[in-house]
Amino acid sequence: MSEFSHVVLSRNADQTAALAQHIGAGLRPGDVLLLEGPVGAGKSHFARALILALLEVPEDVPSPTFTLVQTYDTPRGEVWHSDLYRLSSPDEVIELGLTEAFEDAICLVEWPDRLGDLLPEGALRIALSPEGDDIRRITLTGPARWQSLLEDADV
Repeated sequence: MSEFSHVVLSRNADQTAALAQHIGAGLRPGDVLLLEGPVGAGKSHFARALILALLEVPEDVPSPTFTLVQTYDTPRGEVWHSDLYRLSSPDEVIELGLTEAFEDAICLVEWPDRLGDLLPEGALRIALSPEGDDIRRITLTGPARWQSLLEDADV
């Protein structure tokens, strides 16, 4: 399977949100985004912007740091936003029901390294790296099918 890699230099939080919204517009159930980066890199900001763009009626979109998973009903299907930082074993991922959600929901996963062998095939990796102040280097990698989501992106 052929892969692609694309780097975006986001100059501020609004550009990061615009990229998230653009990607969100092309998502469908079964799509998984793996959000990587250190604490404070902007993973939750990216996820929040994407989720808000998918909701018909805006609502509070908190970080799932303590709840582990937040779900949202959208016109595109159910969205699962998970933060796996506090997990110590991939078995806990199964208990959350996340592996089942990979099949029929749009899933945004922060700290995907906690998935171990449960990483879903075909996911889009989005690595956010702070480059100073609000600047972020956003590296997107995954199967070639994801590349079409970046066409016409204004970033």
